[in-house]
Amino acid sequence: MKEPVRQKTRELRELAHLGGGEERIQRQHDRGKLTARERVSVLLDDGTFQEIDAFIKHRCRDFGMEKRVVPGDGVITGWGEIDGRRVFVFSQDFTVEGGSLSATNAAKIVKIMEMALKAGCPVVGLNDSGGARIQEGVASLGGYADIFLRNTLASGVIPQISAIMGPCAGGAVYSPAITDFIAMVEGTSYMYVTGPDVVKTVTHETVSHDELGGARTHSAKSGVAHFMSANDRECLENLRRLLSYLPSNNLEDPPIAQCDDPIDRADPELSTIVPENSEKPYDIKQIVNRVIDRDSFLEVHEHYAGNIVIGFARLGGRPVGIVANQPCVLAGCLDINASVKAARFIRFLDCFNFPIITFVDVPGFLPGTEQEWNGIITNGAKLLYAYCEATVPKLTVITRKAYGGAYDVMSSKHIRGDLNYAWPSAEIAVMGAKGAVEIIFRKEIQGADDPAAVETARVEEFKELFANPFTAAERGYVDDIIEEPETRRRLIDGLRLLAGKRDSNPPKKHGNIPL
Repeated sequence: MKEPVRQKTRELRELAHLGGGEERIQRQHDRGKLTARERVSVLLDDGTFQEIDAFIKHRCRDFGMEKRVVPGDGVITGWGEIDGRRVFVFSQDFTVEGGSLSATNAAKIVKIMEMALKAGCPVVGLNDSGGARIQEGVASLGGYADIFLRNTLASGVIPQISAIMGPCAGGAVYSPAITDFIAMVEGTSYMYVTGPDVVKTVTHETVSHDELGGARTHSAKSGVAHFMSANDRECLENLRRLLSYLPSNNLEDPPIAQCDDPIDRADPELSTIVPENSEKPYDIKQIVNRVIDRDSFLEVHEHYAGNIVIGFARLGGRPVGIVANQPCVLAGCLDINASVKAARFIRFLDCFNFPIITFVDVPGFLPGTEQEWNGIITNGAKLLYAYCEATVPKLTVITRKAYGGAYDVMSSKHIRGDLNYAWPSAEIAVMGAKGAVEIIFRKEIQGADDPAAVETARVEEFKELFANPFTAAERGYVDDIIEEPETRRRLIDGLRLLAGKRDSNPPKKHGNIPL
């Protein structure tokens, strides 16, 4: 009796592995896409994947679906390892009913998410789906809601990562949106709430799938996607790198790596990057990359809101989160997009025990009617809230300008910054010298025989008083004025000091962040 069962098991497993069949697999390859199983194989360490629910079949008997039954029902679920660390994964199979979500398909995903939550391991979702399975009606919609709930319950407990590797439309987009990071593939993936046909009917706009919701659109315009890759394989390799920085859950610290970059490495070039003229731009990434462990920077949201730079790095082998104003884009001003971009990242870092390293060169919030009318007040407050709320170690380096309310917001001492350093080039003031003089000495300048000379003299006087870090240091608002080349050593020493930091917020159900 046992041999027929074994034989049937092998046959069903082979059917499940074949998915929608050779012809549809070839179509997937012709589009430049890997199959669902190939993706799992690239993502995980060789030989570590353990599949579950390979024999599940849908239960729909309407619209001829009883004749279209495939074991596994269009999604592959299980767990494996990435660099020896356990990860749970689901991979939607577009060759089976277009990867559409059925009730049983959703149940498989929910099961894997619940297992991951109990085991304290990350979940990676590889999305390639035509959306809800229409033949199942509300049952498939209910399946989406079941997934959304698990995404929300797992948020801040285990890392959740979504890769969009094909279509992702309608209700399907909201599960990735709740997860921590979204990666997309240029040319083959897209996501939107309503497709080009509906858009044309409702708004009379003609737009392509790629223009409406492609990888470049969501990486550069909407900010929905955090990472953009050229193809499936590159995307999956990037996810492996991302996971190398992340802890398995919120009770663990991020994994420390071996560091062969000297902790006391002093880089004299750091002293030459910030221009003498405070109006001239420079690339903050030059500073970041010279301070952190060599080649350890993984930028997040690289193509979106370039006036602030965020990403993961290592200092002395220890993973940290980097937040840095970018003077060569909008002079480093904070605007709506930059504030939201950084705020969300900071909240992730705080959830998963990453020290936050902030490099400050900010002249203020971006002025203008567009910013005010679109809510710079509320959106800027999100960044302020995120920094205030964070209880992880917070280390700040002011490289040049720290003006006005933006000085307060960027991890200042006043909002529980642990170690705040300033370079000799730092300027900490309410505003720039010229703007301040035009307000304070307006009448004197207007009544002078030589207004330009008076203004120049007053500007120099203001700079002497405030265009330096000394006044802030006198009041303890910066802990030390440090030479640029010693920044790396001082930050690593600070991380060691704060490794056992304990801080907390008042007991509450949750705060009310200004959404």
